[in-house]
Amino acid sequence: MAELSILELGRVREGFTRGDALNEARRLAQHAESLGYKRFWVAEHHNMAAVTTAATSLVISHIAAGTKTIRVGAGGIMLPNHSPYVIAEQFGTLEALYPGRIDLGLGRAPGTDQNTLRALRRDPSASEHFQQDVLELQAWLGPVRDGQRIEAVPGSNSNVPLWILGSSLYGAQMAAAYGFPFGFASHFAPQMLDQALAIYRGSFRPSKQQPKPYALIGVNIIAAETDAEAKYLATTQQMSFANLVRGQRKLTQPPIDDIDTYWTPQEKAQASHMLNFSIIGSAETVRKGIIALLERTQADELMIVSDTYDQDKRRRSIEIIAGVVNEMRAAALVST
Repeated sequence: MAELSILELGRVREGFTRGDALNEARRLAQHAESLGYKRFWVAEHHNMAAVTTAATSLVISHIAAGTKTIRVGAGGIMLPNHSPYVIAEQFGTLEALYPGRIDLGLGRAPGTDQNTLRALRRDPSASEHFQQDVLELQAWLGPVRDGQRIEAVPGSNSNVPLWILGSSLYGAQMAAAYGFPFGFASHFAPQMLDQALAIYRGSFRPSKQQPKPYALIGVNIIAAETDAEAKYLATTQQMSFANLVRGQRKLTQPPIDDIDTYWTPQEKAQASHMLNFSIIGSAETVRKGIIALLERTQADELMIVSDTYDQDKRRRSIEIIAGVVNEMRAAALVST
């Protein structure tokens, strides 16, 4: 049975502050920990009004300080935005503070627009060096070699586990070639999921970190007591994607009764395409959706995006999801 984890963007809701968003993220992580979720990752995005996880390593520390056992990490760091040496120092520090609980997922995209990329003082061509940068970062986090004159402190000998993340075939190919676990962003870019998983598993080369393929996939799941309530709560996320299609940067909005009054047919088509991997409904609907998704993908881990405006409803959503998966695990044990 697949493991369950959560992806967090620290979304700012209308009527609330950025500090509220970061503290709600920590409370959600605490709740996820109590429910047995494996990881809680935050993603690097810049220049987005509703997203507070740009300073990713700081947010990870805030969340890890409020939890005890759940793994906390980046899903991911957009490595072309950074020096590998600095990331090694940051995540080596996190590993020193929260030993055995830190993950470092790495992406090749900038996580922002071209104007913001210039503000980051990064060359747009930096992504062309992603492979070399990942291997350099891995070396900084590994053992100090004889004659090595520069050391990442903290960082060296921390061996923080690296993941390759992506929404195309490139990430799958690289993760397979160097023996990394692989995460696919099917929660917003589902088009190449099946092909990427096939490439990753079919060409995987074992490594010291990862002796066999391990595939994590993103999926939007919003669970509630009834299908109708879940569909109502999901309009918040649907509006966010409609705003993305429009190029609008808005705070997270409360749900509405009829989403078709908000988006045009063209916006609906575009947003729905990005949200193709979504499971919305009651516990029974969620169970059926997860079964179908796992039969299709054989994923080792599901990284849940469960964005709702009401934070009590969000915590209830991840409760229902965990309950469904625990029942599935129990049934699998009985059948064996």
